[in-house]
Amino acid sequence: MRKALLVLVAAIFISNLMISPCFASDPMKKLGRGLVNTITGVVEIPKKVYTVSKNDNVALGLTWGLVKGVAVGMLRTAAGLYETVTFPIPAPADYEPMMEPEFVFEDWN
Repeated sequence: MRKALLVLVAAIFISNLMISPCFASDPMKKLGRGLVNTITGVVEIPKKVYTVSKNDNVALGLTWGLVKGVAVGMLRTAAGLYETVTFPIPAPADYEPMMEPEFVFEDWN
C-alpha cells in the first residue's frame, strides 16, 4: 500500500512538472504547435472547400475552395515544419504562432 501511494505521488509530481500553463509562450508549445500543424495541414483542404461552399456556393467551393485549401494546407505544413525545426529559437518574437488561427481546427466559420 505504501509503495503504491509513493508511486502515485511520484506520478502526480512528474506530470505536474511536464504541464505548462496554456497561456505561456515557450519552446515546448512552439514544438507542439509545429508538430500538430505539420500533421494536420492537409485538413485545410476540406476546411476551405466547406467554408467557401458555405459562404458562396457549392460550385465555387469545389473549385476555388479546393485550390485555396491546397495552397493554405501547404503553407500550414511548411509553417509547422519550420516551427518544429526552430522550436528552441524565439522567432517570431516570443514564440508567437506563424499562422492565424494557430491550429487548423479553430475558426471554421
